Amino acid sequence: MPIDFFSWTLIALFGLVVGSFLNVVIHRLPRMLEAQWAAEAREQAGLEAAAEAPYNLALPRSHCPHCQTPLRWWDNIPALSYLWLRGRCRQCQAPIGWRYLAVELLTSALFVWSFAANGVSASAMAWAGFAAALVALAAIDADTTLLPDAITQPLVWSGLLAASLQWSAQSLSQALWGAVAGYLFLWTVYWLFKLLTGKDGMGQGDFKLLAALGAWLGWPSLVSLVLIASLTGVAGGLLMRARGQLYEDGYIPFGPFLAFAGLWVMVWGPLPGLQL
Repeated sequence: MPIDFFSWTLIALFGLVVGSFLNVVIHRLPRMLEAQWAAEAREQAGLEAAAEAPYNLALPRSHCPHCQTPLRWWDNIPALSYLWLRGRCRQCQAPIGWRYLAVELLTSALFVWSFAANGVSASAMAWAGFAAALVALAAIDADTTLLPDAITQPLVWSGLLAASLQWSAQSLSQALWGAVAGYLFLWTVYWLFKLLTGKDGMGQGDFKLLAALGAWLGWPSLVSLVLIASLTGVAGGLLMRARGQLYEDGYIPFGPFLAFAGLWVMVWGPLPGLQL
């Protein structure tokens, strides 16, 4: 089914709206998890739960992180408000991070690609959702070194579901073994590194993320995924070191590079000659 200009515009705008929501998830989900862990620690210690204002993906209203002024609806229009305000809060003139705009534009572009590659179909929506999840995971891991189970685990199961419903290009067998092999590969690397050095080389969220990529992209793509993520990870690590941006003990979050590899293979396919 051909897509007319009006439909393309709606798809791009929908992607911007989803990207705006992803910015909320990126900012709030790690804080929600930290609050949950703190509450569980207090409960285990036998302490009373602290009275706190509601904090979730809906509450409180969007506000400037600097002056805490709630944003009016016309200051919260995806992309347009950022450009109109020239990347600054209307109230206090504090700069708004460029990544807010980047996430919205990238998500919109990925939505357009998903429909261009798959037409108006369930497959297009499935791949758009997959891409949106990777954008959120990359940003969260870059900020906090966390890959939340609330996103990685549904991404694994949705990849298997998409394969079973023929919404992805993978057979259910390829998706299942992609998830299994992806998880076990990084699990093995983790334990070998720990046995040799006594240190944790990566978080367990990385295992689940590669399992999700394997479920969506199939086991034949795993070599390309790992190679792309590793090469970009080395380049990113060298750049972070040059800028003095490494985490404590020189830790580099691997999730953003896995997410980049997943988007690369989704759009351009596995590297030539490396598909098993």
